[in-house]
Amino acid sequence: MTDTGPGPLAPGVPADGVTLLTGPSNAGKTRRTATALRTYVARHGRAGVVVLEFAPTVVRDGRVLGGRLDRFEVPRVDWVGRLMAHAPRAESDGDSAALELARANERNAARLLRAMPSTRAVFVNDATIPFQASGDPSALLAACTDASPVVCNAFDGDLGEGSVSDGERAALSGLVDWADRQVRLNGT
Repeated sequence: MTDTGPGPLAPGVPADGVTLLTGPSNAGKTRRTATALRTYVARHGRAGVVVLEFAPTVVRDGRVLGGRLDRFEVPRVDWVGRLMAHAPRAESDGDSAALELARANERNAARLLRAMPSTRAVFVNDATIPFQASGDPSALLAACTDASPVVCNAFDGDLGEGSVSDGERAALSGLVDWADRQVRLNGT
C-alpha cells in the first residue's frame, strides 16, 4: 500500500517546493536527500521522478567525503542523470587545471540537463559541482521549473581560494536565492 500522508519527506524537507540542504562534508546532506527520495517514491510512486547525480567521490586521509546517493538504499526512479564528475580542487595541481576540470563537469552536466525528461519531482546530489566554472546554476533551475518537490544538496564549508572555489560559492548563492528554504546541516 502506498503512503499518501502529507508529512515531510525527511526532517526539514517538506513535500513541496524547493529545499536546499547545505553543510560541510559528512554532515548528512546525501543521506537526508536519499531519505526524502525514498519517502517520496513510497507515497507517490516512481513515475516522473528524476535523480541528478553530480557527486564525485573524493577520498581524503582514508575517509570518503561526500559520495553518491546510491551509497544508501534508494528506490528505482523514472530517470537518473549521472555525471561522471571530476573533483577539480582534489584532482589538480593548480587553478588553471582545476578550472578545466570544472568546465568539463559543466559541459557534461549540460548534456544531462538537456536529456532530462519532464518531471514531477527532482532530487539533486551535489548541486554546485556542475557550476563551479561559471558560478551560474540557471540551467538546473530551468530544468526543474515544473517539478515539486525539488530536493537539492550542496557543500557549504571551507572551499579555499581560486576560480573554482569562487564559482562554487556563486553557484551556492544562486541556489540559496532560488530555494524556498535552506536547511543547514552541521553533522553529528
